[in-house]
Amino acid sequence: MDIKTKRENRIRRHRRVRAVIKGTSARPRLSVFRSNKYIYGQLIDDEKGATLLSHNGPKTSALKVGELLAKKAVEKGVSRIVFDRGGYKYQGQIKDLAEGLRAGGLNF
Repeated sequence: MDIKTKRENRIRRHRRVRAVIKGTSARPRLSVFRSNKYIYGQLIDDEKGATLLSHNGPKTSALKVGELLAKKAVEKGVSRIVFDRGGYKYQGQIKDLAEGLRAGGLNF
């Protein structure tokens, strides 16, 4: 039996989800990444292969990072997104980031 690390399992989940989720100009994909200290979010147009905007901050303030990212997105005219949680479970900082995005005016 092959023992997988948490990181390998997360990457497998992310690849499986990314096979289905695509971002467009009208509805970009919000990609999430967590490091040990920070949480990163970026809006991506997969059709053009371009990052529209990004924001990051300490993991402890994931709610604030989501609100600021949503504010930037609304200023650029984006109101609807596809949420790509990056293979992470929807809890903790990922959930806080999503709640901040919703509070900032984004729909997903």
